[in-house]
Amino acid sequence: MITVDQPAVQDVYSVVEEVWNTFLGDGVPILPGARDLPDDAWYSAITVTGEWEALILIAMPLALAGRITTTMLGLPEDDECSTEDLTDALGELVNIVGGNIKSLMPGPSTLSLPLVAQGAVTTTSDLVEVCEVGVVWHDEPVLITISVPKLAGGAS
Repeated sequence: MITVDQPAVQDVYSVVEEVWNTFLGDGVPILPGARDLPDDAWYSAITVTGEWEALILIAMPLALAGRITTTMLGLPEDDECSTEDLTDALGELVNIVGGNIKSLMPGPSTLSLPLVAQGAVTTTSDLVEVCEVGVVWHDEPVLITISVPKLAGGAS
């Protein structure tokens, strides 16, 4: 049976804060904040299937995606990141965040391989957004959303 639960916003914020401090910690705190993103933002997504099912999506501007990539991959800050490097780093980031969120929910469930893309990402009509967390890091917005399947019969 699929469980249509949702994580609490504060729990998702705590996961994001812990991941940022552990993998990207540079002394600049991650703060609650803006939800506006540019049209050419980078998106990384991962799905959870099993007892709990969801789509976890992280979005951010290119400049911040580059900063995260150089930090995670240990690249020089003045290097321009390749698309492959951005894809690797942002895919790993959503994998880590998604795995930690998954661990808060009923299981067993598994994660898909991550999907990373530039530009607007839309979900299917079979999903409903149940959680949104906006944060700011280095004065740049990051948006984390979680969508779950609609209940049978059209209820959500």
